[in-house]
Amino acid sequence: MPVTDTLLRLAENPDFWAGESCVTSDDEPSELRTTFPVTGGYALVLDIGLKTGERTLGLRIPASSEPVQLACSLPGEPGPAALRWWELDLCGRVIAWGDPTLPHPGLVVALLSPFAPATAEDDEPEIAAMREAAYRSLRRTVPPPAPSGPEQAPLPLFTTDDWWPAPPALSPQVLDEASIAELTRTERAVRDVRSGSRFPREDLADLVRRAAALLRAVPSQQWYAETRPIARHILDSGDLRPVSELLGALTEAGCDHPTVLDALSEPLVTAEACWMVETLAGAEPGTLLRHRL
Repeated sequence: MPVTDTLLRLAENPDFWAGESCVTSDDEPSELRTTFPVTGGYALVLDIGLKTGERTLGLRIPASSEPVQLACSLPGEPGPAALRWWELDLCGRVIAWGDPTLPHPGLVVALLSPFAPATAEDDEPEIAAMREAAYRSLRRTVPPPAPSGPEQAPLPLFTTDDWWPAPPALSPQVLDEASIAELTRTERAVRDVRSGSRFPREDLADLVRRAAALLRAVPSQQWYAETRPIARHILDSGDLRPVSELLGALTEAGCDHPTVLDALSEPLVTAEACWMVETLAGAEPGTLLRHRL
């Protein structure tokens, strides 16, 4: 698993997503590196400055230990367009396919989407839906509420909630809706970093080709080929209600891939179910989600 306990703890802190300093003592590390293996020896590498809020995205190529920088993001500055949205979406799908602990859209999209701002060619509602789902997926452990009420049974007149109000329950969702709206707001000013002479265009293109080929091969493999007609029906109709039928057929066929089963299980997350159905149907990414928006 590429995600450290330190990052998991940070991801439960709303201040981290607001770009604020999360270092509270000199004993804590000031920088954090997270590596997301994609495919073919390629990986996306994110360096986070925990004091400054600076974040640097790099691409690690095969047979190399250090990443090549794609872009650097500073708090308050326009987002760097290091990745096209469809490239990030594709990588997120492949990462989730290989690591069930990183469902898509989830932590990967939440961390890396600032490096893939929407452009004029993108479908903004689709991107917004994916990013919102990613930020809503961030969860924290909530302790059980403390006991409230009298130690002994009160008189009937004093048993209502007005007399013994329960303490407000903490939400397991890390970010509230206002924070999610701010994080998913479309940036009109972006920095083009892909035209620089040092930008690894050929390596990134090779990663994209390999990732796309990996997903294209899925519908013809094992039990996915047997259940592809159900996935195609869901894709063509835009109706997610038969997802339970698809899940049952996959289970009966012997599918034990946790990423597949989790994406199609209740409680259903629309964005997650859509990308999985698209993959199993052999469809272009975003086809089903756009159909439903």
